[in-house]
Amino acid sequence: MSTDDNLREGAEQKVVFITGRVHPGETPSSFVCQGIIDFLISQHPIARVLREHLVFKIAPMLNPDGVYLGNYRCSLMGFDLNRHWLDPSPWAHPTLHGVKQLIIQMYNDPKTSLEFYIDIHAHSTMMNGFMYGNIFEDEERFQRQAIFPKLLCQNAEDFSYSSTSFNRDAVKAGTGRRFLGGLLDHTSYCYTLEVSFYSYIIGGTTAAVPYTEEAYMKLGRNVARTFLDYYRLNPLVEKVAIPMPRLRKEKPPPYKHPLLRGPARNHPNGKGDKKSSMNHKDPSNSF
Repeated sequence: MSTDDNLREGAEQKVVFITGRVHPGETPSSFVCQGIIDFLISQHPIARVLREHLVFKIAPMLNPDGVYLGNYRCSLMGFDLNRHWLDPSPWAHPTLHGVKQLIIQMYNDPKTSLEFYIDIHAHSTMMNGFMYGNIFEDEERFQRQAIFPKLLCQNAEDFSYSSTSFNRDAVKAGTGRRFLGGLLDHTSYCYTLEVSFYSYIIGGTTAAVPYTEEAYMKLGRNVARTFLDYYRLNPLVEKVAIPMPRLRKEKPPPYKHPLLRGPARNHPNGKGDKKSSMNHKDPSNSF
């Protein structure tokens, strides 16, 4: 399999489009997005396979002026950008206008299949990570839409499928999820990924675990990992050994001590070599 197989001339590109921070006060969305980006550009075997089969387009901050000003929800001009997807102005909503034009351009390109749109947010009242999806008249499409959140629930202990919901609330009509869900065809799935400002509860327990920056980024890594399961690319991941760093160069014992030779006795203190039991990890669990 060649590197960057999805960029081969004439090949159809399967695109995953991710946006974040359209509401500037929702800082956890930036950490989730950072986790996705850091993982995708890493040398992890799963990341390599994803890069070879999918194209990821990521706009990590749709409201940079609002972030700079310290606004909670609005842009510099006082607009809630996530209510203006229907007709964004290049003057009043330039980032939204640019992203929408790019998405429409890809949608109209016969060599591009825009398969996912995920907009990352943070929630001020609910716990855990969860998703919002759309409602479709086509029952089969509606059922297929539930696959990705279910897979993510298996990969991320802080993601709650029971809190995930599918709706077509009128007040959400101008959001990216609702607008693009109505614009794109039946092969595309649009979600809002929400994550709590505060904490999460692991299934089977009642104790709330406070979110940290690392926990948000771990959720991002698990979002990326879930695409491997969704596209059934798991057999392509190389089961490679992850080398453990050695702090110092060890010298073999002198030959005059024959009882110390052998894999279980090559340390002067008589302890076995733990490296062999720690090296061979399944890369899919390195999160």
